[in-house]
Amino acid sequence: MSDGPQDGEGSSIWDRLRRRKVVQWTLAYAAGAWGLLQGLQFIVDAFEWPNRVLKLGTVAALVGLPLVVAIAWFRGERGAQRVTRTELAVVTILFLIGGGLFWHYQGSTPAIDTSAGSSIELATTMPATDIGPSIAVLPFDNRSARADDAFFVDGIHDDILTQLSKISALKVISRTSVEQFRDTKLPIKEIAQQLGVKSILEGGVQRGGDRVRINVQLIDAATDAHLWAETYDRELTATEIFAIQSELAEAIAGALKAKLTESEKDRVDAVPTQNLAAWEAYQLGRQRLARRTSDSLADAERFFQKATNLDPGFALAYAGLGDALRLQIDYGGKPMEATLVAAEGAIRKALELDPELAEAWTSKGGIELSRGNFGEAEELLRRAIQLNPNIATTHVWLSAVLANSGRLEEELEHSERAAQLDPLSVIAQLNLGGSMELMGRFDEAATRYQRAVELDPTSPVALGRISVLNAYARRRFTDAVLVQERAVALDEASPKLAGDLALLWLDLDDEARAARLLRSIARKWPDDLTANGYVAGIAGSIGDHAMAEAHARKALEGYPRSHQLVVAAMRNADLRRDDLEAARARYAAGFPELLAATPQVDVTNLQLAIDLALVLQKMGDASKANELLNASELVIRKSPRLGFVGYGISDVQIHALRDDKRKALAALRAAEAAGWRGPTWRYYRDIDPNLASIRDEPEFKAVFADIERDIARQRAELAKRSEDGPLDLDPSH
Repeated sequence: MSDGPQDGEGSSIWDRLRRRKVVQWTLAYAAGAWGLLQGLQFIVDAFEWPNRVLKLGTVAALVGLPLVVAIAWFRGERGAQRVTRTELAVVTILFLIGGGLFWHYQGSTPAIDTSAGSSIELATTMPATDIGPSIAVLPFDNRSARADDAFFVDGIHDDILTQLSKISALKVISRTSVEQFRDTKLPIKEIAQQLGVKSILEGGVQRGGDRVRINVQLIDAATDAHLWAETYDRELTATEIFAIQSELAEAIAGALKAKLTESEKDRVDAVPTQNLAAWEAYQLGRQRLARRTSDSLADAERFFQKATNLDPGFALAYAGLGDALRLQIDYGGKPMEATLVAAEGAIRKALELDPELAEAWTSKGGIELSRGNFGEAEELLRRAIQLNPNIATTHVWLSAVLANSGRLEEELEHSERAAQLDPLSVIAQLNLGGSMELMGRFDEAATRYQRAVELDPTSPVALGRISVLNAYARRRFTDAVLVQERAVALDEASPKLAGDLALLWLDLDDEARAARLLRSIARKWPDDLTANGYVAGIAGSIGDHAMAEAHARKALEGYPRSHQLVVAAMRNADLRRDDLEAARARYAAGFPELLAATPQVDVTNLQLAIDLALVLQKMGDASKANELLNASELVIRKSPRLGFVGYGISDVQIHALRDDKRKALAALRAAEAAGWRGPTWRYYRDIDPNLASIRDEPEFKAVFADIERDIARQRAELAKRSEDGPLDLDPSH
């Protein structure tokens, strides 16, 4: 006879759990797991390991819990017993509830809607409740007696953002986005929702004589409660300004429970310069750099140069100088190689002064990107992100590197990250739109470009993107030309904008107007690589072979990895001379990956691979030519046909080079029906040697006759539009 209730149906579940020591085992396991996780937390912090190590440890501990419970049950003091229906039901319900909760919270992070026409907010913001510590620093009020002190106040604000961005545990919104809320009357909660943050920092700066006062307050966006506030009243010196910024950054990190590593603390406490005039010149340079026009970049270069002259030990100023120089290649027509050498010198000096300066590593990565050294650029930019994950520009440039390497999914991730860090930045929106355009997501790209124009209606770069999308993804050349003309008027010093306008007139079949623009570009920018590239490509498309070869040669001397139309102009000249060795050598120098044992073909060198295949066929290397064509075909299957960087009629060329006329002509008809109208459709109709085998076919001529009729209709429509007629800037229409 037993002294108590048997371990059976008559006992309560709690009694049975206790008697089998399940409760004791569970408590002991929980205490041990907690201790181990605390130790793991210490190790993660000490060695600056990624947080996912701690997450994996936590998951392992949770997975171990049901195993411990099961072992305790079956090894209880009374031995294994039959599990009752009641117990089985309870355990099943608990598993279902636990599984449901896990599924719910794992799936609660909102996915970005990739369907056509998704709204701008989906990819540029995220609900504050679903993110870690995050902050937006609104533009500070100028409380000085002089309005001229506004640039000084903006400099303080910009530096505080820079200091906070060094804290990897914080998500910090970039300056260009918070600038949109200068003098805003919007509630804090609404601002936070637009920027995707949990907290807002407000402040004001008063400069008077040799003193400066900075008032700041940290606000919880959800409750509008003040988390922390402070007033700093110090002597007006560079050392004191940076001391305030360091103290402020560390106090905010503490208030938001964002832990600083030792290396981050060292970077936050560093004093970039003790020369106040140099610091002021640097801030003026930063403000001009953000504008991204030829004039503003030239101003930025002068201010950064002044800062380095005033303080030759100012590493940040050298990094800024490197950026201002390099960006003028694209936006201001500076000669490429000489400018890159000058920029490289500035960056080298910055890294000598501060080897841990993320901005300098970003700049160095940008230089290698311009040179086409994508592997080295990626390594440098990832180093910058390791030092400071909150610089939106780093993610923008890394996305460009990944795009040029054909890794579009990774590229999109970094474009989206840049847009999250700087959701109201024109550049970040354009970059994200470009990523989507590369993937054929034209509606979403249109939304981004339109958003960029809303943020800055006078941005020539944004208008240029809309123009190109209108023409080559939407087949709307009328709107494209009008928008591009506005872009050119806003920045007449940009050879790229002028070149795109000439290209549009060529594809509207207005050769006279395109040729006039071409001559103007050649005169205005005789040594610019971008200008020479446009002249070579367009001249080659209208049959001016001498002009095409001369300018292509200049472009390739400065940059062997020039655009396909530039390389094609030289290839075609070599074919006319029957100098196949020279043609092959040029591809080997500029694009060695195409002649590797296994050719590396992606969206960026697709057309070059097909052009090279013809050269190899003529040299008798049919095997290597077929490898290139097969690799190109694989790229086409994953790429969009339309768009400025779509594959266009590459499939037609592949079939033609394989001498499969039926497939080539069918693909050409399919391209025309889908809306393909170039770029440079006349080149393919009249000149491209890849299509020589089908050029005299009746269907070939019929397809291009249909294209000509459509283009003539659009040219007539453009002629009817009055100069002050409605200008549609929305490419999604």
